[in-house]
Amino acid sequence: MKAILNLALYIISFSLLAQEADKKKVIQRLQQKESQYGQMANQIWRFAEVGYKEKQSSLLLQETLRKAGFTIESGVAEIPTAFVATFGQGKPVIGIMGEYDALPGMSQDSIPTKRSLGHPAGHACGHHLFGTGSAAAAIAVKEWMQETGQKGTIKFYGCPAEEGGSGKVYMVRAGLFSQADVMLHWHPNNQHVISMSNSLANKAGKFRFYGLSSHAAASPERGRSALDAVEAMNYMANMMREHIPSTTRMHYVITNGGKAPNIVPDFAEVYYYVRSPKRDIVMDVWDRLENAAKGAALGTGTKYEAEVIGGVYEMLPNDRLARVMHANLQQVGGYILSPSELAFAKQIQQSEGMEMVDLASTNQIKGLNDGDNLATGSTDVADVSWTVPTIGLGTAAWVPGTSAHSWQAVAAGGMSIGRKGMMVAAKTLASTAIDLFKHPELVKEAKAEFDQRRGPNFVYKSLLGIRQPALNYRD
Repeated sequence: MKAILNLALYIISFSLLAQEADKKKVIQRLQQKESQYGQMANQIWRFAEVGYKEKQSSLLLQETLRKAGFTIESGVAEIPTAFVATFGQGKPVIGIMGEYDALPGMSQDSIPTKRSLGHPAGHACGHHLFGTGSAAAAIAVKEWMQETGQKGTIKFYGCPAEEGGSGKVYMVRAGLFSQADVMLHWHPNNQHVISMSNSLANKAGKFRFYGLSSHAAASPERGRSALDAVEAMNYMANMMREHIPSTTRMHYVITNGGKAPNIVPDFAEVYYYVRSPKRDIVMDVWDRLENAAKGAALGTGTKYEAEVIGGVYEMLPNDRLARVMHANLQQVGGYILSPSELAFAKQIQQSEGMEMVDLASTNQIKGLNDGDNLATGSTDVADVSWTVPTIGLGTAAWVPGTSAHSWQAVAAGGMSIGRKGMMVAAKTLASTAIDLFKHPELVKEAKAEFDQRRGPNFVYKSLLGIRQPALNYRD
């Protein structure tokens, strides 16, 4: 009996050593391709295409995956720039998400001082790195599966319009993520950390008001100002802030306020976000916001219409998957800034809006419980997390102390600091996928936790209702 036990322990140890050797080989191969993937990310950085307009970015990712041996299903969920790339067959099915949309008005050169390139958009959230790094991981896993004969399926999900367009929500509605057993993702950050924090549920839309134009000086009494309606709505919304939960956020921009001061505007538009840690609160506040729009229209003699453009859940965490991914992130480790990168980082840290954070933190991994668990941002990854067990990480693809949606994030994302952070993510995603392929019990445990957290009676219902993708929401 003792001999049998010792043999079993030997076999287990040998298997674990072989698995670790496989991961090291995959990591080394990814490192050898850092320049190649860096150039690809830089191409998408220069494309800087906004949500649902990411034609060149999507095609580049699709072609890269097709050449690597994946089959491509494009235009999924009635979205021209969404796609799914697949290699292998059977279970388990491990999915990796990639994004590639830019933000409007965020053009910036890859230098440590503020200077626009004159483009209409820029990658201030690093999705050029997100899409490329995830594709790199998927390709690395595919090559490992071929070499080892590993059974199962690896899928890359090309996800457009995360920034307010809720692209993944339409993909969830189409049942695309239900094909996977586990979903993996990552996001550029200013530190290396597993995404254990929650996210904010979010509903977004545009309120359009229609009035009557007239000469603002000669005959103002004949006019009915759509801009007055927008301002009246905004005033009521700002008063509402006192009477909503303190963790709830409302933001707006006036996207159209008229064309000339001497013309009473017959059309005006305002674009709103409502966020909260719980989607039920978001839905309630949104209903109150619609009532404010109705009141504004009545009070100004105008008409209004509301178009819901985006809507996402709060994140559903998965501790089992987090522990697996964290172990791989620790194994991959961070990176040390080169002398030129250090000079870049020191200069950009002096710019307005930056925090002074130790630059050596690019070589440090945050503990699982060291991150900020307070929900701050929103993501359509959250809807995926209520469909299939999901886990992600952030890596230091920006200078420590950088805020997302800043020119500093665009700048670092267009040079070697962004590339290094991207490769940490690619290596961690690939290593985590290998663990899940080799240990089906991990997938089973993650699913059990997923089912327990969702509850037995959960039914997914999109905050977008049945509307079609808002393909022109950036127009």
